[in-house]
Amino acid sequence: QVKLVESGGGLVQAGGSLRLSCVVSGIGIELSTMNWYRQLPGKQRELVAASTRNGGTEYLDSVKGRFTISRRNAENTVFLQMNTLKPEDTAVYYCNLHFLGGATYWGKGTLVSVSP
Repeated sequence: QVKLVESGGGLVQAGGSLRLSCVVSGIGIELSTMNWYRQLPGKQRELVAASTRNGGTEYLDSVKGRFTISRRNAENTVFLQMNTLKPEDTAVYYCNLHFLGGATYWGKGTLVSVSP
């Protein structure tokens, strides 16, 4: 059974930093794209950052220069370093594991709250 567990969310003041972690069990991540999504109540989930199997990264425009995605395949873990946080970054952040064949898996999410 594939399981993704996020951690690291919490309450932080604007300008602060948080580091999210996602540990995957049940399958290796080295051939996958690892993604971080976020979702506000009543809104669609949006892709925040992606880390491809070939080492490439992509970011939502509004987080470029502030967020960094990284991964440790040997530890089956992906991270999201979030700096200079803004109130508009407040959301539930979800880890996603995606394979080219279409299989995709989700964590249950971790809440990030940024106060003004």
